[in-house]
Amino acid sequence: MEENGQHKKTRKKEKRLSFWYILGGGVLKEDFILRHTRMIVLLVVLAFFFIGNRYTCMQKLREIDRLQQQLRDVRFEALSISSELTGNSRQSQIELLIEEQGIDLEGAKTPPYELYK
Repeated sequence: MEENGQHKKTRKKEKRLSFWYILGGGVLKEDFILRHTRMIVLLVVLAFFFIGNRYTCMQKLREIDRLQQQLRDVRFEALSISSELTGNSRQSQIELLIEEQGIDLEGAKTPPYELYK
């Protein structure tokens, strides 16, 4: 008789955990769920918070990567412009540009000298 009673209890639990029982919301009336509702709500809120925090963090990491790539491009461009300016400011390059444009200028015949106090 006891085996028959235990068999009915296990069969009842199996029946209660059916797909329709869970989908219909019957599981929410379980004693365990009712006793721990606050903890379950807290865990769900924390899960949403952590998911949102990770999403925000990933967006910021993508922005940092984009800005670092932009910084590398700008540095390369600045280095290119600086080397071009250095090449164009050489005395031989300046003399060549003066001749090409037909400007009536000559280089100094005497070297520059310093004045002391």
